[in-house]
Amino acid sequence: MTPDPAFRDDVLRGLRQQPPAVPARWLYDSQGSELFDEITRLPSYYPTRTETALLQEIMPEVAERVGQGRAVVEFGAGSLTKTPLLLEAIRPALYVPVDISGDYLRASAAELAAKLPGLPIHTVVANFSDAIALPPEASVLPKLGFFPGSTIGNFVPASATDLLRHFRAVLGTGALLLIGMDRVKPVERLIAAYDDPQGVTAAFNLNLLHRINRELGGTVPVDAFRHEARWNDVLSRVEMHLVATGDVAFDIAGEPFRLAAGSSIHTENSHKYGPRGGRMLLLAGGWTPLAEWTDPARDFAVVLAEAERERFAP
Repeated sequence: MTPDPAFRDDVLRGLRQQPPAVPARWLYDSQGSELFDEITRLPSYYPTRTETALLQEIMPEVAERVGQGRAVVEFGAGSLTKTPLLLEAIRPALYVPVDISGDYLRASAAELAAKLPGLPIHTVVANFSDAIALPPEASVLPKLGFFPGSTIGNFVPASATDLLRHFRAVLGTGALLLIGMDRVKPVERLIAAYDDPQGVTAAFNLNLLHRINRELGGTVPVDAFRHEARWNDVLSRVEMHLVATGDVAFDIAGEPFRLAAGSSIHTENSHKYGPRGGRMLLLAGGWTPLAEWTDPARDFAVVLAEAERERFAP
């Protein structure tokens, strides 16, 4: 297998820095995506279950506000649970899922096509943070971006703002965006969601090291690392780390690395937003909130926002 040069560059650059870190998007190869699907079904992982129930409840109102005949652009491979709720409610003219994992994207699209025969689906294999070429059929249609799952929380606020501005540029002025955001809640619940007793999240995190060994010729001793979830209160986020249980040395793509016992590779963040913080993030990214829904426990929010025309002054 020819290694993905972007994966190679990100891993090497990330492990050279202090503290070492690898961008979270590389957790999602085919195996990682399958493990994440398993995570979403765990009792301790509330976001997917809560968001899905919320979407079921609000979809009639979403459909009334959004209307039919749009091109739905989903940033990330379509969830076989959540995505059909939206597509069935608004009856789009075109569905465009965008994801970096081509195999997983095509498999998800095939299953959605079986569920929704007659809906045109055009997959785009790309990192949704980079330039995206939408199909020509989408250019003449009003657009709805769909970004569920609180994926926006994986990005530090500056990068999240840039990503939202990127979505605006891809979708254009007048487009709508339906986005999920996880809320701040007791630390015990947050940690349990990212460090389940079944060990699925640990396997998901450690899979990154297996991928490095497989695709980049790495010699990382995977059993010398353990998964750890941490709450960072100052930055309002859960962090995932791969912690070295002892001094370790390994090579990746011919380059040597050493980590001391107790040091870690930072692999993912999941930022949690309060209502005002979430709205300010959207505004900073060029999206004006139109409506916001939350579950009775206020654990999770779904926001509909619009890319209004930029104004010189109020």
